[in-house]
Formats: sequence, C-alpha cells, structure tokens
Amino acid sequence: MNKGARIAVAFGLPLLLGLLAVIGRPRHSSEIPKLIVAGPAGLNVNVTSPDDIGPGTLREALFVVAAANGQANVVIKTPRIVLRTALPPLLNSHGVRIVSDPPGAEIDAQALTSGPVFDVTGANASLAGLVLRNCPAAAVQLRSAHFHLQSTTVESCDVGVDVAANASDVLIENNRFANDRIGVRFAAPSGTAVVTGNSFIGARGAGLWAVRAAADAGSPAINVRQNHFTANHAGVVAGNIAIVIERNDFTANAPDAAVHVVGAGAVIHGNHVSGAATMGVVAENARGVSIDDNDFNQLSAYAIMLRDSPDALVRGNRVIGCGYGIAFVLGEAGHPGTATDNTIVEPAYHGIDVIGDSPILRHNQVLRPHGYALHVLDFSAAGRQTVRAQPVLEGNNFRADTLQVASDPVAGKELARGE
Repeated sequence: MNKGARIAVAFGLPLLLGLLAVIGRPRHSSEIPKLIVAGPAGLNVNVTSPDDIGPGTLREALFVVAAANGQANVVIKTPRIVLRTALPPLLNSHGVRIVSDPPGAEIDAQALTSGPVFDVTGANASLAGLVLRNCPAAAVQLRSAHFHLQSTTVESCDVGVDVAANASDVLIENNRFANDRIGVRFAAPSGTAVVTGNSFIGARGAGLWAVRAAADAGSPAINVRQNHFTANHAGVVAGNIAIVIERNDFTANAPDAAVHVVGAGAVIHGNHVSGAATMGVVAENARGVSIDDNDFNQLSAYAIMLRDSPDALVRGNRVIGCGYGIAFVLGEAGHPGTATDNTIVEPAYHGIDVIGDSPILRHNQVLRPHGYALHVLDFSAAGRQTVRAQPVLEGNNFRADTLQVASDPVAGKELARGE
C-alpha cells in the first residue's frame, strides 16, 4: 500500500471520501450510503456514473477500495463508462473483485493515449462480466499473484490480458477475445496459469502469445485447454516457455499456423485443427516436443511440420484431406524424432516428407495419397555439405513397396507413390 493510502486508512474512510470529493463535482453527503455498503463479503462500492471523474465513478471506487482494510467489491451498475484518463491501479492485496451487475457493462478506452485499462498490481484480484473495448494498450496489465478473469469480452484492444513475468496463479476462463492484436500474452512461465473455455477470434497477431528470449527449464507449464481459436493470424505462438495445449478447437487460423512452437517444453495433445489454415502445428528448434492424439482436417499445407526439433514425438494423430501430412526437416544427428501410429488419409500431395533428417517412422499409415506416401530428400545448399535423409522404417503401411529414385542426384528418394 502506498503512503497516501496508509494515511487515508489512518484517518478513516470518511476523510478519504472528503479528499476524493475535491477532484469530483460537489455532492451531498446523503449520496455516500448509496455508493458504499459494508457487505458480508467486505466493502461494496457501487459504480453508478458513466463519467470519467466524479462521484459514483469507477475511478472513485478504485481509490476507495485501495484504502480498504479487507476484501472489497466494485459493482458496476451503469451500462457504459467512457474513460478519458488512466485509472488508478488495483492495489488492495486483501482482494478486489470488479463485477458488472447486470453483466455486460462496457468500458470504452478509445480516448486513452497509453497505458492499460486495469493495472493489477495487488494480489487476489478478479474481474467478471465486463466488456472492455478499444484499448490502445492492454485491457488488463497483470503484475501480481492470484488473478481471475471470467465471463468478460475484450474487443479491439492491442492486448487483452498482458501477464508480466512476476505474475503467478492466473485463471482466465470463459472470456471472449475478439479483433485484438493479441488476446492473452505471457512474458514468462506463470505458476499455475490456466487459460480455459475462452474464444479467440480475429487476432491480428495471435490468440495466445507466450514467448521469452531464453528457455527457463523446470518452470511449471502454462495450461491452455478447451478454448476456441477462430480466424486468427496464429492461434497459439509459444517460444521457450513450457506449455500444454490440449483439447482446443482451431479453425481457419492463417496465414501462420494453428500452433507455432519455438524452443523446448511444448505438449500439444487432443486438439482439433481444421479450416483453410496454411499449417496445423509448426515446431522449430523444439527439443522434445510432444504432438499426440490430434485431429487435422482440410488444411491447405502441412498438418505437422518439424524443423530441427530433436527427440520430437509425433504419435497417434489423424490427418484427413490436408495438403501434406507430416514433415521432418533438418534434424539433429543422434537425436532423431519419432512418428508412430499416425494415420494420414488422402493428402493432396505427400503423406510424409523427410528432408535432410533421419527420423524413426513406426506403424504409420498413409492411405490414398495423391503424391507419395513417403517422400525422402537429401538437403543440399550452395557452399554447404549435403545432409543425408535416412529415415528408419518399421512396420508402416504405405500401400506400396516400390522405391523410386528422383532424377536429381541430391533430391533423394521417393517411396510409395499413390494411385
């Protein structure tokens, strides 16, 4: 708590309200009971004014709850608030809950020139039932522990929720992020961070972005589950942050990919990926990435592409009607990736591409390919040594057993051309 807030507590709440009245329009003291109520769950402050400054405003309510000695609730009862200047931060570490009653109160931040709508610096904060629009920066800047965002719409903002490196214990559930640049952004692993049941629509950058410059081994994974990603430039972009992406629905996320992973620490499990997206999952330098039990349907390019991703595991995926199935590109000698028990049905081109890599391919099926079931190419570039492609084949069903050698001497081998 800052020095001003401690002084306010010491002299009592009435004095604080008197000081706040100086920056607002004059009001009669009889208005105070309508705005502030000591409820069973702590202090309740009602927001009844749509104005930016003055009595009954959201700004006044945040000043009041910052000085509270216990949990405080801000109840927004006006249907729309237009902000013109930055709000004070959420400071009360005992807990601040901001809720719309009825749900759907809109906070329009278009007039702000910078800064977040809500700057959450105190622990135990939650927001529910709001509509946050037109934010020039973040709708929510999170820099503390124990945060919950629920049943809120964040629309046309630069970033929906910006989670700083010092934040932890984050739950973001059942929200709608639409037409933002980035829906949710993590700057680092956040202990027990869960993103679940949300819709990410039309993000110009990515629905969810979790990227840091260097890997941080041993940190708990961010859990992204049961969300809907639709028509974003990219669904999820993760780099050097441990992340579990499971049971999500990705539809038409292009031109990047449904999931783009760089660096170690990603598990991609049980997702459904469809639409005209260019790629399903792209993994680059992703040591030990696990991609299993996913469904890929009608993608225009690769369902799964791995580039320089040693010890990768691609298992039990189903790829139907995509441009290509799986690609292994330029792996690391001695640490092969493995593709096992995958089913690829009617790819427009090749089922499995191996380019300058030597993965283990075990018990995979490629059915009715329009190109080759398995397409193997050595990699050669001017001034560089040729990288041989030598996949290990065990018990695959490629519907043919012939070997065809391409005319280009470094282009390698093409196995099992489909009918």
